[in-house]
Amino acid sequence: MEFKDYYATLGVSKTASEKEVKQAFRKLARKFHPDVNPADKSAESKFKEINEAYEVLGDPDKRKKYDELGANWRLYEQAQQQGRPWPGAQYGGGGFEGFGGDDSGGTWTINMGGGPGGYRTMSEEEMRDMFGTADPFSDFFRTFFGGSEPRAGRQSRAPRSQKGRDIEHEVELTLEEAYHGATRRISITEGGRARSVDVRIPPGVKDGSRVRAAGEGESGSNGGSSGDLYLRVRIKPHPVFERRGDDLHVKVTLPVTTAVLGGEAQVPTITGSVRLKIPETTQPGQVFRLKGHGMPAVGKPDGRGDLYAAIEVAPPRSLTKDQRQHWEALKKLENRS
Repeated sequence: MEFKDYYATLGVSKTASEKEVKQAFRKLARKFHPDVNPADKSAESKFKEINEAYEVLGDPDKRKKYDELGANWRLYEQAQQQGRPWPGAQYGGGGFEGFGGDDSGGTWTINMGGGPGGYRTMSEEEMRDMFGTADPFSDFFRTFFGGSEPRAGRQSRAPRSQKGRDIEHEVELTLEEAYHGATRRISITEGGRARSVDVRIPPGVKDGSRVRAAGEGESGSNGGSSGDLYLRVRIKPHPVFERRGDDLHVKVTLPVTTAVLGGEAQVPTITGSVRLKIPETTQPGQVFRLKGHGMPAVGKPDGRGDLYAAIEVAPPRSLTKDQRQHWEALKKLENRS
């Protein structure tokens, strides 16, 4: 049976985590998807190989069988589903009946057909080609042939360590919390026991970001390391500011006189307000940049975005008698020009 190296197909190592396997699959699937490569038969074939590899490595149970049984894992799985022994493993009749060999590990004699003449001496290389192992007392044989006990002097393999699963929670922050940073206490129940984890969310975190708490996921088995805890951040809409990356945008309303004659305006920021000098004849929609008054950049203590103030001009809602006279005089001046 041809052995397909699914790890090589996805371009990951055998120790890759579930997350790394999934990331590799998604990256390759996007690259070789038929919709992206129309009429490209090689891309279509590669896309099928990628899906076949992820079907196995993306399923913890299938991946475990694949790692233990190699090229024969699929036959064993089909035999289990159909409620019959693995092909060639018949007890008390034809098929596999027994094996023997020397302790040097050089050759093994296996009854492949039952009865006289049914025995065949196989080298280690042939054993590996047929069974994926040169040791009949390995986990491979014990899995297929009913849990044979190891020969005296041979040690059974210790259970494989298994890393714990990652856990993901969603948390909601205000823009102010995202600006200053926040702490969230997460309750995790595992094996009927609850525990709490305090996770620090760094300043400047963006909507949709994932914050990792290493080793705070589910516990591993047989000495395996614990998984990780991930917090997926959702930031609530703000009534004043609009965030774009590390920059903030805000609208500032000016009276007509300030826009025409110039002056000063108070611009709100996350931490208070700052004064902005308004030049004369400022137009509606004009944008002023206030450097360094945006959001912090994650992982950069001195890095900050900017604040952009877009000007809106508000005409008066009512006029006094004196104001009306002044506006009328202004109108006469405009008509003369």
